[in-house]
Amino acid sequence: MIAVLATAFVTFILAFLIVPIFLWIARIFGLYAIVNEGSCHVYVLFGKVAAVLTEPGLYFLPLKMGPAAFIINFAGRRQVLDMRLDQVYLRSQAVNSEEGAPMGIGIWYEMYVSDPVAYMFKNADPRGSLAANVSNAVVRNLSNMPLAEMLETHGMLRCVVVGTAIRRRGRDEGHRTIADPVERARIAFEDA
Repeated sequence: MIAVLATAFVTFILAFLIVPIFLWIARIFGLYAIVNEGSCHVYVLFGKVAAVLTEPGLYFLPLKMGPAAFIINFAGRRQVLDMRLDQVYLRSQAVNSEEGAPMGIGIWYEMYVSDPVAYMFKNADPRGSLAANVSNAVVRNLSNMPLAEMLETHGMLRCVVVGTAIRRRGRDEGHRTIADPVERARIAFEDA
């Protein structure tokens, strides 16, 4: 009976204390990484991107990065990005009709990150830049529209894809646009 209790106690110590400590040390020294669904890991070492892990799962880092995996947590950094769909609502965007009547338009749009490296390094505030682009595009398209037409038709503009159009136009013109790392933005107009 004592042997059974001793075996149960040793098993408890090994299973619940030593194994997690061993796995924590292995993760600190860069042996493996776990990427959750809807997230992305970007590893930066000495100012350069060493690896980007976008698919969920268990990764053996020395196979992805080579010997740099053992020092990445000490000399570099790991950035975990949220890759899930994000929804934003901009309230009361001021729009003037052709007759000069001011209106407040609410704009709802959704977005997700399609290029994690561009999201991190090409723009200081990609979410703010996209919000400014969406707001500007909506106000430009609805300003100076006849009041009756604005009231009748803006509610039917439920789904307008602008992010991809902005990105394509920028690439065609040969320059980087603010919306580069954002794949898609859908806009829905509502009365504020």
